[in-house]
Amino acid sequence: MDYMAEKNHMMDKIERLLAQIQEIEKDLENPDILKNTQELTRLSIEHKSLTPVVQKAKLYQSVMEQIQEAREILDSASEADMKELAREDLEENESRLEVLEQELKLMLIPKDPNDSKNAIMEIRAGTGGEEAALFAGDLYRMYSKYIEKQGWKAETLSSNPTGLGGFKEVTFAVSGEMAYGRMKYESGVHRVQRVPATETSGRVHTSAASVVVLTEAADMDIEIDPNDLRVDVFRSSGPGGQSVNTTDSAVRITHQPTGLVVTCQDEKSQHKNKAKAFKVLRARLYDLKQKAEEEKLAKSRRSMIGSGDRSAKIRTYNYPQGRVTDHRINLTLYRLQEILTGDLDETIEKLQVADRNERLKAEK
Repeated sequence: MDYMAEKNHMMDKIERLLAQIQEIEKDLENPDILKNTQELTRLSIEHKSLTPVVQKAKLYQSVMEQIQEAREILDSASEADMKELAREDLEENESRLEVLEQELKLMLIPKDPNDSKNAIMEIRAGTGGEEAALFAGDLYRMYSKYIEKQGWKAETLSSNPTGLGGFKEVTFAVSGEMAYGRMKYESGVHRVQRVPATETSGRVHTSAASVVVLTEAADMDIEIDPNDLRVDVFRSSGPGGQSVNTTDSAVRITHQPTGLVVTCQDEKSQHKNKAKAFKVLRARLYDLKQKAEEEKLAKSRRSMIGSGDRSAKIRTYNYPQGRVTDHRINLTLYRLQEILTGDLDETIEKLQVADRNERLKAEK
């Protein structure tokens, strides 16, 4: 794309953006929408996300106008002083425009509409036996501390703890602004290299745990036919399989068309367990729907950083070296203990930048 064509393409995008926010502002004044809490919330979030881009776009337009004025003065002015001032203005504003253009390119990349939603996270112990379960517990605590630092809320939906303080699996909901947009980069296989607590010879072992991050789906996102569900109730069990409840409070929901099964037994109330299981099932079904839509896209428009290939090894936590390496962006940080206590901002922000740059290349 040549220089002028690129400029025209940028201006077209800006005009569409300004028209979009004007339409949203018009809708936000509509009495019918003001009565619809769900639609009002959606539009308010969209308006908030677009406002910084609109401000940048208006600044871009203003600088373009100043460049045009400076060029007109250079063409028409006869005084040397006027021409010199116009030339200085032109050079300064052309430099500003170049910076603004790069910023706008990144800001105008279509956003994932799910980014502003809450998330549901699932951590499962992989290869490595009890050590893998202990590592799954470490990841759960790491995310819990990060969630707390962000001012978000976490709610455990289901868990299968082990006797030594680990988890075979744990599922929890994350509620907060842009929760899914930040946590989605954690999907994939996490690997740990350390001397296990159960190891007597001091040898370093490698274990793994998988993390899945789902969008918390609302009723409007996915429609579930109650006739497609089979709901079973049974008594809860704890580590080792012993019964921990005398009533049938545990719930298992099977979505028969897909074969998806969700079990929840953490609560003493059957009603609460059913509600939590249904929340996880809805998220998994929405995930299947999203993946089916993604398959329709060309490979060049997919971002492996953002989509979270769950079979891929994404990160290694090396205890002997105090090192954490994210393999997707070749990022190595010697801050293992800080990261394990929830200091994930640097890693997530670098992943976000890499994701935007990758999608920017796909836009060209």
